Amino acid sequence: MISGYATSSGTSEFAKRQTNVAKNHFKKFLDLTLSSVGIGTYLGNPDSDTDNLVKEAIKKTIVSGVNVIDTAINYRSQKAERAVGNAIRELVEAKIVKREEIFISTKNGYITNDGDSKEEFWENIQNTLVKSGVIKSEDISSGYHCMTIPYLQDQLSRSLKNLDLDCIDLMYIHNAAEGQLQDMTKEEFLKKLHDVFLFYEEQRKLGTIRYYGMATWDCFRVPPEHKQYLSLYEIAKISKKVGGADNGFRFIQLPYNMYLDQALTQKNQSLEGNHYSILEASQKLGIGVFTSVPLMQAKLLAPNVLPEFGNLSKPSHRAIQFVRSTPGVIAPLVGQKSPEHVNENLAVMSTPVLDENEFFDLIKKLSA
Repeated sequence: MISGYATSSGTSEFAKRQTNVAKNHFKKFLDLTLSSVGIGTYLGNPDSDTDNLVKEAIKKTIVSGVNVIDTAINYRSQKAERAVGNAIRELVEAKIVKREEIFISTKNGYITNDGDSKEEFWENIQNTLVKSGVIKSEDISSGYHCMTIPYLQDQLSRSLKNLDLDCIDLMYIHNAAEGQLQDMTKEEFLKKLHDVFLFYEEQRKLGTIRYYGMATWDCFRVPPEHKQYLSLYEIAKISKKVGGADNGFRFIQLPYNMYLDQALTQKNQSLEGNHYSILEASQKLGIGVFTSVPLMQAKLLAPNVLPEFGNLSKPSHRAIQFVRSTPGVIAPLVGQKSPEHVNENLAVMSTPVLDENEFFDLIKKLSA
Protein backbone atom coordinates (compact mmCIF):
# COMPACT_ATOMS: atom_id res chain seq x y z
CA MET A 1 0.00 0.00 0.00
CA ILE A 2 1.25 3.49 -0.91
CA SER A 3 1.37 5.81 2.08
CA GLY A 4 1.04 9.57 2.23
CA TYR A 5 -1.00 12.26 0.49
CA ALA A 6 -0.53 15.37 -1.63
CA THR A 7 1.43 18.01 0.28
CA SER A 8 2.42 21.63 -0.18
CA SER A 9 6.09 20.81 -0.67
CA GLY A 10 5.43 17.74 -2.81
CA THR A 11 3.11 19.41 -5.30
CA SER A 12 5.38 22.46 -5.44
CA GLU A 13 8.40 20.28 -6.26
CA PHE A 14 6.39 18.48 -8.96
CA ALA A 15 5.56 21.82 -10.58
CA LYS A 16 9.16 23.01 -10.46
CA ARG A 17 10.32 19.96 -12.41
CA GLN A 18 8.00 20.57 -15.36
CA THR A 19 9.83 22.33 -18.19
CA ASN A 20 7.47 21.76 -21.12
CA VAL A 21 4.41 23.55 -19.74
CA ALA A 22 3.46 27.22 -19.54
CA LYS A 23 4.71 29.10 -16.50
CA ASN A 24 1.16 29.57 -15.19
CA HIS A 25 0.03 26.01 -15.94
CA PHE A 26 -0.07 25.34 -12.21
CA LYS A 27 -2.50 27.01 -9.82
CA LYS A 28 -2.35 27.43 -6.05
CA PHE A 29 -5.29 26.30 -3.95
CA LEU A 30 -5.16 25.84 -0.20
CA ASP A 31 -1.47 24.99 0.22
CA LEU A 32 -1.30 22.84 -2.90
CA THR A 33 0.14 23.46 -6.37
CA LEU A 34 -2.24 21.80 -8.84
CA SER A 35 -2.08 21.44 -12.61
CA SER A 36 -4.61 23.41 -14.69
CA VAL A 37 -5.49 20.20 -16.54
CA GLY A 38 -6.52 16.99 -14.79
CA ILE A 39 -7.23 13.51 -16.07
CA GLY A 40 -10.64 11.85 -15.71
CA THR A 41 -11.29 8.11 -15.90
CA TYR A 42 -15.03 7.73 -16.47
CA LEU A 43 -15.67 6.00 -19.79
CA GLY A 44 -14.63 2.60 -21.09
CA ASN A 45 -15.48 -1.07 -20.84
CA PRO A 46 -14.61 -2.99 -17.64
CA ASP A 47 -11.98 -5.14 -19.34
CA SER A 48 -8.22 -5.63 -19.19
CA ASP A 49 -7.55 -3.88 -22.52
CA THR A 50 -9.17 -0.70 -21.22
CA ASP A 51 -7.30 -1.14 -17.93
CA ASN A 52 -4.01 -1.00 -19.78
CA LEU A 53 -5.05 2.01 -21.86
CA VAL A 54 -6.15 3.93 -18.77
CA LYS A 55 -3.02 2.99 -16.81
CA GLU A 56 -0.69 4.08 -19.59
CA ALA A 57 -2.68 7.27 -20.19
CA ILE A 58 -2.38 8.20 -16.52
CA LYS A 59 1.36 7.51 -16.48
CA LYS A 60 1.91 9.57 -19.65
CA THR A 61 -0.26 12.38 -18.29
CA ILE A 62 1.61 12.58 -14.99
CA VAL A 63 5.03 12.48 -16.65
CA SER A 64 3.86 15.31 -18.94
CA GLY A 65 2.96 17.64 -16.07
CA VAL A 66 -0.46 16.72 -14.68
CA ASN A 67 -0.78 16.01 -10.96
CA VAL A 68 -4.61 15.98 -10.66
CA ILE A 69 -6.17 12.51 -11.09
CA ASP A 70 -9.93 11.93 -10.78
CA THR A 71 -11.84 8.68 -10.60
CA ALA A 72 -14.86 7.07 -8.86
CA ILE A 73 -15.62 3.64 -7.45
CA ASN A 74 -18.45 3.09 -9.94
CA TYR A 75 -16.37 4.04 -12.98
CA ARG A 76 -15.94 0.86 -14.98
CA SER A 77 -17.25 -1.12 -11.99
CA GLN A 78 -14.26 -0.36 -9.71
CA LYS A 79 -11.71 -1.04 -12.44
CA ALA A 80 -11.00 2.65 -13.05
CA GLU A 81 -9.81 3.01 -9.45
CA ARG A 82 -7.65 -0.08 -9.83
CA ALA A 83 -6.07 1.29 -13.01
CA VAL A 84 -5.29 4.54 -11.21
CA GLY A 85 -3.76 2.61 -8.31
CA ASN A 86 -1.62 0.49 -10.64
CA ALA A 87 -0.38 3.55 -12.54
CA ILE A 88 0.56 5.47 -9.39
CA ARG A 89 2.26 2.42 -7.89
CA GLU A 90 4.40 1.85 -10.99
CA LEU A 91 5.48 5.51 -11.09
CA VAL A 92 6.25 5.62 -7.36
CA GLU A 93 8.17 2.34 -7.40
CA ALA A 94 10.18 3.57 -10.41
CA LYS A 95 10.92 6.78 -8.45
CA ILE A 96 9.46 8.89 -11.25
CA VAL A 97 7.07 10.65 -8.86
CA LYS A 98 6.40 10.67 -5.15
CA ARG A 99 2.98 10.09 -3.62
CA GLU A 100 2.98 13.56 -2.04
CA GLU A 101 3.24 15.15 -5.51
CA ILE A 102 -0.05 13.75 -6.82
CA PHE A 103 -3.59 14.85 -5.91
CA ILE A 104 -6.04 11.93 -6.21
CA SER A 105 -9.81 12.21 -5.91
CA THR A 106 -12.51 9.57 -6.03
CA LYS A 107 -16.25 9.40 -5.38
CA ASN A 108 -18.77 7.20 -3.64
CA GLY A 109 -22.56 6.99 -3.42
CA TYR A 110 -23.52 5.03 -6.51
CA ILE A 111 -24.44 1.37 -6.14
CA THR A 112 -21.67 -0.46 -7.95
CA ASN A 113 -20.65 -4.02 -8.66
CA ASP A 114 -17.17 -5.46 -9.14
CA GLY A 115 -16.01 -5.60 -12.75
CA ASP A 116 -13.58 -8.39 -11.91
CA SER A 117 -16.43 -10.64 -10.76
CA LYS A 118 -18.18 -12.94 -13.22
CA GLU A 119 -21.49 -12.42 -11.43
CA GLU A 120 -24.28 -10.34 -12.95
CA PHE A 121 -24.68 -6.82 -11.53
CA TRP A 122 -27.48 -7.43 -9.01
CA GLU A 123 -26.21 -10.88 -8.13
CA ASN A 124 -22.90 -9.31 -7.18
CA ILE A 125 -24.66 -6.57 -5.19
CA GLN A 126 -26.72 -9.20 -3.36
CA ASN A 127 -23.69 -11.31 -2.48
CA THR A 128 -21.30 -8.52 -1.50
CA LEU A 129 -23.55 -5.85 0.03
CA VAL A 130 -27.02 -7.15 0.89
CA LYS A 131 -26.14 -10.48 2.51
CA SER A 132 -23.47 -8.79 4.62
CA GLY A 133 -26.00 -6.23 5.85
CA VAL A 134 -24.19 -3.22 4.36
CA ILE A 135 -27.31 -2.08 2.52
CA LYS A 136 -31.04 -2.80 2.62
CA SER A 137 -33.43 -2.29 -0.27
CA GLU A 138 -34.95 0.78 1.37
CA ASP A 139 -31.49 2.41 1.50
CA ILE A 140 -31.38 2.71 -2.29
CA SER A 141 -32.73 5.92 -3.80
CA SER A 142 -33.71 6.39 -7.44
CA GLY A 143 -32.69 2.79 -8.08
CA TYR A 144 -28.95 3.50 -8.04
CA HIS A 145 -27.84 5.73 -5.14
CA CYS A 146 -27.09 5.14 -1.46
CA MET A 147 -25.61 7.51 1.12
CA THR A 148 -26.06 5.62 4.36
CA ILE A 149 -22.99 5.65 6.58
CA PRO A 150 -22.49 1.83 6.54
CA TYR A 151 -22.50 1.91 2.74
CA LEU A 152 -20.11 4.86 2.49
CA GLN A 153 -17.79 3.18 5.02
CA ASP A 154 -17.81 0.01 2.92
CA GLN A 155 -17.16 1.94 -0.27
CA LEU A 156 -14.34 3.98 1.25
CA SER A 157 -12.63 0.77 2.36
CA ARG A 158 -12.98 -0.65 -1.14
CA SER A 159 -11.68 2.55 -2.74
CA LEU A 160 -8.59 2.54 -0.52
CA LYS A 161 -7.94 -1.07 -1.48
CA ASN A 162 -8.59 -0.46 -5.19
CA LEU A 163 -6.30 2.58 -5.25
CA ASP A 164 -3.72 0.86 -3.03
CA LEU A 165 -3.55 4.01 -0.88
CA ASP A 166 -3.74 4.60 2.85
CA CYS A 167 -5.12 8.13 2.30
CA ILE A 168 -7.25 9.67 -0.46
CA ASP A 169 -6.73 13.38 -1.05
CA LEU A 170 -10.34 14.15 -1.92
CA MET A 171 -13.49 12.09 -1.42
CA TYR A 172 -16.67 13.30 -3.11
CA ILE A 173 -20.21 12.29 -2.32
CA HIS A 174 -21.29 11.50 -5.87
CA ASN A 175 -24.40 13.12 -7.40
CA ALA A 176 -26.12 13.10 -4.04
CA ALA A 177 -28.83 15.65 -4.79
CA GLU A 178 -29.48 14.14 -8.20
CA GLY A 179 -29.70 10.65 -6.72
CA GLN A 180 -31.67 11.42 -3.56
CA LEU A 181 -34.01 14.40 -4.00
CA GLN A 182 -36.43 12.46 -6.18
CA ASP A 183 -37.37 10.40 -3.10
CA MET A 184 -37.21 12.83 -0.18
CA THR A 185 -37.66 16.44 0.87
CA LYS A 186 -34.85 18.98 0.83
CA GLU A 187 -34.90 19.06 4.63
CA GLU A 188 -34.49 15.27 4.83
CA PHE A 189 -31.68 15.39 2.30
CA LEU A 190 -29.76 18.08 4.19
CA LYS A 191 -30.01 16.00 7.38
CA LYS A 192 -28.50 13.04 5.53
CA LEU A 193 -25.79 15.29 4.11
CA HIS A 194 -24.99 16.48 7.65
CA ASP A 195 -24.42 12.85 8.67
CA VAL A 196 -22.26 12.21 5.60
CA PHE A 197 -20.09 15.25 6.35
CA LEU A 198 -19.78 14.12 9.97
CA PHE A 199 -18.60 10.71 8.71
CA TYR A 200 -16.06 12.37 6.42
CA GLU A 201 -14.77 14.54 9.25
CA GLU A 202 -14.25 11.40 11.33
CA GLN A 203 -12.34 9.84 8.45
CA ARG A 204 -10.14 12.93 8.20
CA LYS A 205 -9.18 12.43 11.85
CA LEU A 206 -8.38 8.77 11.09
CA GLY A 207 -6.23 9.83 8.14
CA THR A 208 -8.08 7.94 5.40
CA ILE A 209 -9.08 11.13 3.55
CA ARG A 210 -7.70 14.68 3.51
CA TYR A 211 -10.64 16.64 2.09
CA TYR A 212 -14.19 15.98 0.97
CA GLY A 213 -16.61 17.55 -1.47
CA MET A 214 -19.62 17.13 -3.71
CA ALA A 215 -19.36 15.86 -7.28
CA THR A 216 -22.54 17.06 -8.97
CA TRP A 217 -24.43 17.34 -12.22
CA ASP A 218 -27.46 19.64 -11.90
CA CYS A 219 -27.77 20.92 -8.34
CA PHE A 220 -25.39 23.89 -8.54
CA ARG A 221 -26.36 24.90 -12.10
CA VAL A 222 -30.17 25.03 -11.95
CA PRO A 223 -32.38 27.93 -10.73
CA PRO A 224 -33.37 28.05 -7.04
CA GLU A 225 -36.93 26.86 -7.71
CA HIS A 226 -35.66 23.60 -9.22
CA LYS A 227 -36.26 20.52 -7.05
CA GLN A 228 -32.60 19.53 -7.16
CA TYR A 229 -31.18 23.00 -6.49
CA LEU A 230 -28.68 23.40 -3.65
CA SER A 231 -27.29 26.54 -2.06
CA LEU A 232 -23.52 26.30 -1.68
CA TYR A 233 -23.74 28.72 1.24
CA GLU A 234 -26.13 26.36 3.08
CA ILE A 235 -23.86 23.40 2.34
CA ALA A 236 -20.85 25.30 3.66
CA LYS A 237 -22.77 26.09 6.86
CA ILE A 238 -23.38 22.37 7.41
CA SER A 239 -19.68 21.63 6.99
CA LYS A 240 -18.76 24.34 9.51
CA LYS A 241 -21.30 22.95 11.96
CA VAL A 242 -19.76 19.47 11.88
CA GLY A 243 -16.10 20.36 11.32
CA GLY A 244 -15.59 23.92 12.51
CA ALA A 245 -13.69 26.60 10.61
CA ASP A 246 -11.03 24.06 9.62
CA ASN A 247 -13.54 21.62 8.12
CA GLY A 248 -12.64 19.49 5.12
CA PHE A 249 -15.39 20.56 2.70
CA ARG A 250 -13.14 22.33 0.24
CA PHE A 251 -14.10 21.17 -3.27
CA ILE A 252 -16.99 20.71 -5.66
CA GLN A 253 -17.13 19.22 -9.13
CA LEU A 254 -19.66 20.09 -11.83
CA PRO A 255 -20.08 19.96 -15.62
CA TYR A 256 -18.78 23.00 -17.48
CA ASN A 257 -17.79 23.75 -21.06
CA MET A 258 -18.60 26.27 -23.78
CA TYR A 259 -22.15 24.96 -24.09
CA LEU A 260 -22.87 23.79 -20.56
CA ASP A 261 -21.90 27.23 -19.30
CA GLN A 262 -24.38 27.70 -16.43
CA ALA A 263 -21.60 27.64 -13.82
CA LEU A 264 -20.39 30.91 -15.36
CA THR A 265 -23.64 32.52 -16.48
CA GLN A 266 -26.37 31.41 -14.02
CA LYS A 267 -26.51 33.81 -11.04
CA ASN A 268 -28.29 31.28 -8.84
CA GLN A 269 -26.34 31.51 -5.58
CA SER A 270 -27.28 34.03 -2.85
CA LEU A 271 -24.65 35.28 -0.46
CA GLU A 272 -24.93 38.29 1.85
CA GLY A 273 -27.87 39.66 -0.12
CA ASN A 274 -26.16 39.41 -3.51
CA HIS A 275 -26.55 36.94 -6.36
CA TYR A 276 -23.56 35.09 -7.79
CA SER A 277 -22.77 32.28 -10.16
CA ILE A 278 -21.59 29.05 -8.57
CA LEU A 279 -18.03 29.87 -9.65
CA GLU A 280 -18.19 33.29 -8.01
CA ALA A 281 -19.81 31.87 -4.86
CA SER A 282 -17.15 29.16 -4.64
CA GLN A 283 -14.37 31.72 -4.76
CA LYS A 284 -16.01 33.78 -2.00
CA LEU A 285 -16.49 30.70 0.18
CA GLY A 286 -13.01 29.29 -0.40
CA ILE A 287 -14.24 26.25 -2.32
CA GLY A 288 -12.12 24.84 -5.15
CA VAL A 289 -13.86 23.81 -8.38
CA PHE A 290 -12.93 20.98 -10.72
CA THR A 291 -15.03 20.56 -13.84
CA SER A 292 -16.21 17.53 -15.79
CA VAL A 293 -17.05 16.99 -19.50
CA PRO A 294 -14.79 19.75 -20.92
CA LEU A 295 -15.11 18.07 -24.34
CA MET A 296 -18.73 16.99 -23.70
CA GLN A 297 -17.62 13.38 -24.28
CA ALA A 298 -16.09 14.38 -27.67
CA LYS A 299 -19.27 16.07 -28.95
CA LEU A 300 -17.46 19.42 -29.00
CA LEU A 301 -14.75 18.04 -31.27
CA ALA A 302 -16.96 17.74 -34.34
CA PRO A 303 -16.11 20.17 -37.19
CA ASN A 304 -17.58 23.68 -36.92
CA VAL A 305 -19.05 23.14 -33.45
CA LEU A 306 -16.77 25.30 -31.33
CA PRO A 307 -16.13 28.99 -32.08
CA GLU A 308 -12.65 30.46 -32.24
CA PHE A 309 -11.08 30.93 -28.83
CA GLY A 310 -7.60 32.18 -28.12
CA ASN A 311 -6.20 31.59 -31.62
CA LEU A 312 -6.04 27.83 -31.06
CA SER A 313 -6.59 25.70 -34.13
CA LYS A 314 -7.60 22.37 -32.58
CA PRO A 315 -11.14 22.10 -31.13
CA SER A 316 -9.81 20.08 -28.18
CA HIS A 317 -7.37 22.85 -27.31
CA ARG A 318 -10.04 25.56 -27.57
CA ALA A 319 -12.40 23.55 -25.36
CA ILE A 320 -9.79 22.84 -22.68
CA GLN A 321 -8.34 26.35 -22.78
CA PHE A 322 -11.79 27.87 -22.27
CA VAL A 323 -12.35 25.86 -19.11
CA ARG A 324 -8.85 26.05 -17.59
CA SER A 325 -8.85 29.85 -18.09
CA THR A 326 -12.28 30.44 -16.51
CA PRO A 327 -11.88 32.33 -13.21
CA GLY A 328 -12.72 30.06 -10.29
CA VAL A 329 -11.84 26.79 -12.05
CA ILE A 330 -8.80 24.87 -10.87
CA ALA A 331 -8.79 22.35 -13.71
CA PRO A 332 -11.00 20.55 -16.21
CA LEU A 333 -10.88 16.76 -15.86
CA VAL A 334 -10.19 15.41 -19.32
CA GLY A 335 -11.12 11.82 -20.07
CA GLN A 336 -8.53 10.27 -22.38
CA LYS A 337 -7.24 6.80 -23.11
CA SER A 338 -5.70 6.42 -26.57
CA PRO A 339 -2.10 7.64 -26.97
CA GLU A 340 -3.20 9.93 -29.81
CA HIS A 341 -5.83 11.68 -27.70
CA VAL A 342 -3.52 11.92 -24.70
CA ASN A 343 -0.78 13.59 -26.75
CA GLU A 344 -3.22 15.99 -28.40
CA ASN A 345 -4.93 17.04 -25.19
CA LEU A 346 -1.71 17.50 -23.25
CA ALA A 347 -0.23 19.77 -25.90
CA VAL A 348 -2.46 22.63 -24.70
CA MET A 349 -0.49 22.80 -21.44
CA SER A 350 2.30 24.72 -23.18
CA THR A 351 -0.23 27.49 -23.86
CA PRO A 352 -0.46 30.01 -20.99
CA VAL A 353 -3.68 30.10 -19.00
CA LEU A 354 -5.52 33.35 -19.81
CA ASP A 355 -5.77 35.94 -17.08
CA GLU A 356 -9.22 37.18 -16.04
CA ASN A 357 -9.21 40.24 -18.33
CA GLU A 358 -8.07 38.22 -21.34
CA PHE A 359 -10.73 35.59 -20.67
CA PHE A 360 -13.63 38.02 -20.43
CA ASP A 361 -12.41 40.01 -23.45
CA LEU A 362 -12.65 36.81 -25.48
CA ILE A 363 -16.09 36.05 -24.01
CA LYS A 364 -17.29 39.50 -25.13
CA LYS A 365 -16.06 38.81 -28.65
CA LEU A 366 -17.89 35.48 -28.70
CA SER A 367 -21.16 37.09 -27.65
CA ALA A 368 -20.84 40.11 -29.97
